[in-house]
Amino acid sequence: MFDYYRLAGPLVRLLDPEVAHGLTVRLLRSGLVPGQPVYDPPALSMRLWGRDFPNPIGLAAGFDKNAEVPDAMLGQGFGFVEIGSVTPRPQPGNPRPRMFRLPEDGAVINRMGFNNQGLDAVAARLAARPRRGVIGANLGKNKDTEDAAADYEKGAARLAPLSDYLVINVSSPNTPGLRALQGRDQLETLVGRTRAALTAAMPEGAPPLLLKIAPDLGWEDLADIAAVATAGSLDGLIVSNTTVARPSTLRSPRAGETGGLSGAPLFESSTAMLRRMYELTEGRIPLVGVGGIASGSEAYVKIRAGASLVQLYTALVYGGTALVTRIKHELLDLLTRDGFSSVAEVVGIDHREAKG
Repeated sequence: MFDYYRLAGPLVRLLDPEVAHGLTVRLLRSGLVPGQPVYDPPALSMRLWGRDFPNPIGLAAGFDKNAEVPDAMLGQGFGFVEIGSVTPRPQPGNPRPRMFRLPEDGAVINRMGFNNQGLDAVAARLAARPRRGVIGANLGKNKDTEDAAADYEKGAARLAPLSDYLVINVSSPNTPGLRALQGRDQLETLVGRTRAALTAAMPEGAPPLLLKIAPDLGWEDLADIAAVATAGSLDGLIVSNTTVARPSTLRSPRAGETGGLSGAPLFESSTAMLRRMYELTEGRIPLVGVGGIASGSEAYVKIRAGASLVQLYTALVYGGTALVTRIKHELLDLLTRDGFSSVAEVVGIDHREAKG
């Protein structure tokens, strides 16, 4: 396993974070970044929503906003890649600087503001790629759209034929008013309209529809979301997005920057939310665990707490893409150590053991 990031990482981190990210995407797009050796033992495979995932480790939305390098990232060892967030119309996002490394904390703060090239550009790229590997599309709303559901309807209708799953993202802290859509009444309307648009676009074989939620919700809010999720209009939940909270343990002088915090400080709170959501949904719909994963042991904790799949992004800033293969090796070692023959056996096992 060649870890090019051990050589390039220190130089890349001398650059502004957003400049470094743009350079990384351009290098991936050019084919100059070598792929990782294939390592997908059968024990790590998962089948969900009629899709085959070679392993449960996914790339979270935010890295490839414009669907420029989904296949290149699959080649880095991910079991699936989520592009976006994408809005109907292109938008520049918030003023720069808007992304900040917190190396002392293994974290990042961003206030990007759904900067992306819009549906036309993203749909064209997805349509041009060969359909291999699992690719999800994360949908957002334009900042100035008053009828939020209309933007999600447009995104669902346009990208449904081109994606393996779709995500309603109402949990970014960087679009004014977006998180208010997580209230039960607003959410029922939003999900209902998006589902209707999805069904109209693909009456047969529509891709699964997921919802990505914020880690800053109260327990009562989680109960409302669980009720909406299990009512039949959603096929899964992604737990969770970045947080506006600032744990007292943060050491970086950048800790006070406005925006969403991701990375290691989010692990405990996002895992507690994941665990609670699994209890509230009684394991009836798949959950995707996100927040602070940088090792196989952390992925294992999420899966035991109820995640069928997991995602990461911030850890790549500090570990590079060779980290993905290391996580898979570590995860398989943990499965073997504990006597499991597949990831599927472990999903939510902490809950079953607590009851048994």
